[in-house]
Amino acid sequence: LLAPTEMSSPSLKTAAYVLIGVGALTMLMGFLGCLGAVNEIRCLLGLYFTCLMVILITQVAAGLVIYFQKETLKEELSHIVGSLIENYDPWNNDERNLQDAWDYVQTQITCCGWTGAEDWENNKILINHSMTLYPCSCSNSSKDVQAERRFCNLDVPVNGTATYADWPVHEQGCMDGVEKWLKDNLGVILGVCTGVAVIELLGMILSISLCKNIHSEDYTKVPKS
Repeated sequence: LLAPTEMSSPSLKTAAYVLIGVGALTMLMGFLGCLGAVNEIRCLLGLYFTCLMVILITQVAAGLVIYFQKETLKEELSHIVGSLIENYDPWNNDERNLQDAWDYVQTQITCCGWTGAEDWENNKILINHSMTLYPCSCSNSSKDVQAERRFCNLDVPVNGTATYADWPVHEQGCMDGVEKWLKDNLGVILGVCTGVAVIELLGMILSISLCKNIHSEDYTKVPKS
């Protein structure tokens, strides 16, 4: 079985903690914003503005980290996926969710392994079966992909043994597949990120406007001597 440290990395842990923190902050921010707007409480609106600004800065910082540390992240992902493939076991229910996620990636991106199908030659179960089995999620046949079992049998093994070159699987590695998907959908990703940033900026502007209006109303209510 994989040790917990083998399936994690400092960068991924940091990213997970950042996402959890941003999610919690977003929920708190929405509550404070609604409460401040309904009851016209300036301090809550100011806190709402501060939360929005922190989230926006965090998003920009996260984007810069991903851009400048992409090679480090790629190496860490390579290690994580390599460990997953090496210890992949269809009968191990403890790792079922993680293995299902990897099967989904290979099926949707139509890829096999991280750098290629040769990564699966390190799998212990496939080695014990002389490579006459291959991962169904890698298969280029829709029949195999829809199979409930995780490993499929090679129809005609050569002399009882085989290599990944004999498998009916996709040649593309998932690393190249993910990069290609990101490049193909770069416009959509940038559009969504820009849209979110614009909405956050509008929220900041509206909160400032409400604060000014409340301040003006409070000033006019002050009796003149």
